[in-house]
Amino acid sequence: MNKIRVYPGSLNGTLSMPPSKSAAHRAIICASLAKGKSIIQPVELSNDIKATIDCMKQLGAKIDIEKNVLKISGTEIFSAKNILLDCGESGSTLRFLIPVAAAGGISVQFTGHGKLPERPIGVFTDCLPKHGTECITQGGLPLQINGKLKSGVFEIPGNISSQFITGLLLALPLLDGDSEIVLTSPAQSIGYIDMTTNIMKDFGVDILKTKNGWFIKGGQHYKPKSFTVEGDWSQAAFFMAAAALGGKITIDNLDINSAQGDKECFEIYSRFGADVILEDDGRITVIHNKLRGIEINAENIPDMVPALAVTAALCEGTTTIKGAARLRIKECDRLAAMADGLSRLGADVTELEDGLIIKGISSLNGGEVKGFNDHRIVMSMAVAAVMSKEAIIISEPESINKSYPTFFEDHKKLGGHTDVILG
Repeated sequence: MNKIRVYPGSLNGTLSMPPSKSAAHRAIICASLAKGKSIIQPVELSNDIKATIDCMKQLGAKIDIEKNVLKISGTEIFSAKNILLDCGESGSTLRFLIPVAAAGGISVQFTGHGKLPERPIGVFTDCLPKHGTECITQGGLPLQINGKLKSGVFEIPGNISSQFITGLLLALPLLDGDSEIVLTSPAQSIGYIDMTTNIMKDFGVDILKTKNGWFIKGGQHYKPKSFTVEGDWSQAAFFMAAAALGGKITIDNLDINSAQGDKECFEIYSRFGADVILEDDGRITVIHNKLRGIEINAENIPDMVPALAVTAALCEGTTTIKGAARLRIKECDRLAAMADGLSRLGADVTELEDGLIIKGISSLNGGEVKGFNDHRIVMSMAVAAVMSKEAIIISEPESINKSYPTFFEDHKKLGGHTDVILG
């Protein structure tokens, strides 16, 4: 198994972020459900995006890939019967497509790899059988679904991954009758649900927000279009952290009006004390300044926690991160992984049930840490080297291919130095 050695040193320069993985998943599915030809660009062919592409092809869409451009010919994709959909390690692919396949009334077995078979799907196994879809599972993957989904009222808790809600939103307009999603508790990660409805609207499908959820008119049809994928705020958080800790980085392709929940990093790094500047031309520049500990509610931004935790470890004072219990059921237990990695580097970290308490220090020691086969853990540990006395060696660096295959190339563009240690 390979490892990567990341040397200490500040990162500086200008960078374009990869296209948003979250937006690309949604656009690929909408385009595949539209009868006609769509163009989706640019697209980063991460492992998660490849999983969605492969699954939509299995369902009947024709997708041609030319560099970072997808040409999609949507069809009556539900002509497929008794198929196997391998979702790789992508929770988005799995949770988006379970209701979509159910809406087509086809028999599908869903499988996955890594931690995906263990990740929760109980929201669907609870609500879909009440609406005509049989779900056969031993508690995770593989999952077999049979029977056509029927319209109606879908009552689900709001304090779950927004991916479940997105899956239903994508599927329910395809049904003959009208439907409603009713939340039994307040929604989390609402920005990513707004992203879903915005992209669906771009593809000709309207969703009506209600007091406690959404009303979805049945019998709607997705329409083909050319769609431009915005830059990824989730990935930007890592390089914003690097700049805040000891450098100056300008990112030239982020939308300050984005619905991405992780856009909140713009405000959070300002609260840490970094200079965060929205330039006249729309570019965002982050410059190191004296950092201080803050309080962070991560309910709507769980993916940002690894980058925020590294920043907190090198702030003056104490940072408390709460509302992040869902991180325990991601690609790894991210709260435990960050506490383990930062502690190995000399940081003062206490695990909470739903977060972390981090007392800042002036610099990290360096040393060897585990990547936990988790892209966000690997990237956060690489950023930690900005303020490390010695190099940091990270296991399983190839896990970045899940979301950001060019991370270390971009790291190098900004002046970073790494060595691959062959296993």
